[in-house]
Amino acid sequence: MDLKLRDAITSQTSFSLRLSTHLLSVPGSSNSNLAFSPLSLHSVLALLTAGATGSTLQQLLSFLGSNGTSDLSTLHSHISNVLLADGSRHRGPCLRYAGGVWVDASTNLNNSFREIAGSVYKAQAHPLPFRSMPEECRNQINKWVEETTAGHIKNLLTPGLVTSDTRLILGNALYFKGAWDESFNPLFTKTNIFHLIDESSIEIPFMASKKRQFISVYDDFKVLKLPYEQGEDRKQFSFYIFLPNTFNGLLNLSMKLSSEPDFLNRHIPMKKVLVGDFRIPKFKISMEIKFSGILKNLGLVMPFTMTGDFSKMVESSDVREYYVSEIVHKCFVGVNEEGTEAAAASAALVRYGFWQQMGEPIEFPIDFVADHPFLFLIREDTSGVVFFTGHLLNPLLTEQI
Repeated sequence: MDLKLRDAITSQTSFSLRLSTHLLSVPGSSNSNLAFSPLSLHSVLALLTAGATGSTLQQLLSFLGSNGTSDLSTLHSHISNVLLADGSRHRGPCLRYAGGVWVDASTNLNNSFREIAGSVYKAQAHPLPFRSMPEECRNQINKWVEETTAGHIKNLLTPGLVTSDTRLILGNALYFKGAWDESFNPLFTKTNIFHLIDESSIEIPFMASKKRQFISVYDDFKVLKLPYEQGEDRKQFSFYIFLPNTFNGLLNLSMKLSSEPDFLNRHIPMKKVLVGDFRIPKFKISMEIKFSGILKNLGLVMPFTMTGDFSKMVESSDVREYYVSEIVHKCFVGVNEEGTEAAAASAALVRYGFWQQMGEPIEFPIDFVADHPFLFLIREDTSGVVFFTGHLLNPLLTEQI
């Protein structure tokens, strides 16, 4: 992997962990689970850079931690052509990904933007009559998302989001289904106590195993790596749990993860160890996030105002009046004895008008009991690209809006 691509992946990882930490720290988040695809969101924002110029472009690049649009193109070309290739035919994880640019029939896309969208981001252009039939257009895009995500992401665009003032919608949909390299025996799944942040507790089903596991132990947290079954290609996906030692240590651990670009890579478990008490919960998270307010609070403002400049996106005399009205995201993550199923979709609506270090050598059984809030992520290990991330605070809360 060349240095340019490696640096771009480091920036994407930093973006993923920084955003995850912010979402954990916002008011009200102490009672909410989180699951989102930083890859899906990053792709939408990167596609916006292809149509932006001036200060708008510079603010987007700064927010993404990128040196330029060519770096983003290098990253997303690799992701689209290599990492997102379906591995199910070769016994690897099932992957489906699709992108789209839906543009009002009265609006002409800039040819260079159309080319970059299609070749780099796999987002083909589709004309739709937003002006005259916004609700029908909304339903059509929602159907596309639902089909791409195997039915897990429904109604991405809720009523009222698409109006006659909508000119473009940039979107993508991602589906992942991976079987554990070593599955859990359902007969060993037992109900036990899960401790919440407020010191109360609930009873939930925990998967258990006596097989050796990839675990690293540090002063105030542990890390578990659960590899997915690898296909014939070189890709290797894994599910990670970063488990703080204390019941309320999730935020501090998340801040550590996002504080250094190579923190994640330096704490990845590199060998299997003997386990003592080994339990992780089964869970499902399904949630919706509207990102415009969140991103503005983090300093990405110009794309959401009429001071934004998307003149490289469309050929129109009134392009100065184009702005991103909302970025919507939905995600589903389900973990059970067989493996993980996850899906996500993102859409940006444009309107008119307004690094490797192991833990201490382990020669004795290690307990890993994920019976309190933890951070999780799904990563492709050969590249380091983070596909999904989130935190589990309460496994009984499956729906988060």
